[in-house]
Amino acid sequence: MDAPVVAVLSLKGGVGKTTVTLGLASAAMQEGRRVLVVDLDPQGNATAGLNLSDVPTFTTSDVLYDGRTGVALDAVVATGWGPLIDAIAAERALEHRAVPSGADPVRRLQRALRGAADRYDLILLDCPPSLGELTRNALFAADQAIVVTEPTYFAVQGAQQAVEAVEVARREGNVGLHVVAIVPNRARVRLSEHRYRLQELQGVFGATVTEAIPERTAIQQAQGAGVPIHAWRSTGARSAALAFEDLLGRVADVSAREHRRLHGPGPAVT
Repeated sequence: MDAPVVAVLSLKGGVGKTTVTLGLASAAMQEGRRVLVVDLDPQGNATAGLNLSDVPTFTTSDVLYDGRTGVALDAVVATGWGPLIDAIAAERALEHRAVPSGADPVRRLQRALRGAADRYDLILLDCPPSLGELTRNALFAADQAIVVTEPTYFAVQGAQQAVEAVEVARREGNVGLHVVAIVPNRARVRLSEHRYRLQELQGVFGATVTEAIPERTAIQQAQGAGVPIHAWRSTGARSAALAFEDLLGRVADVSAREHRRLHGPGPAVT
């Protein structure tokens, strides 16, 4: 079964989109899965959090500029997280890829990633917090989308815009793409405002909304140290890690169901 390709997106900055990307990578590593993280955000937070082993000479900016089939594999670099986690790094020059260029510009990443799903168990695309060509490229390369939001006044509006962006990509040709989860991040359930906004999200999006990821200083501490959340020893880190494990389980379940839909059930076990 090909590795699921998951676009992690938000159309509002500062909601912890990269936190979710890195949390999923950490949870997958705990299960012994090989993961490729593709950093499409010019800010490069995922690149920094993965503590790359070497300075990359070929980045996502170069991959999108090149656009040849399978060229992304030439940009893969090792990370400080260990042999199971690889990355394609971002750089500031990636900002120049945020406008359409070349033939069929929204499918440049899809073409470039050809063959990567055979080498990894999970591919994560960390999108920038906007709906430009970088995010659109991710949505055309992915088969699953995770929308990250916060339990604030603009949560429903921002999540709705992201869901609509996924629907546009489906209508324009990526018919297998669907939203697997809407993830409320940085939740403080003791606050009545957060509880109200979480209920509001669930009222609009139903079961697509996951359990909220709690606000934990351990998450920022682990990212600052360049280590997976599962390697950070604290009670707060453990509660956050469990939330990411649950989210990874949802990704895996959806991937398995889609595989059965396309290929039928496997042979009966006797």
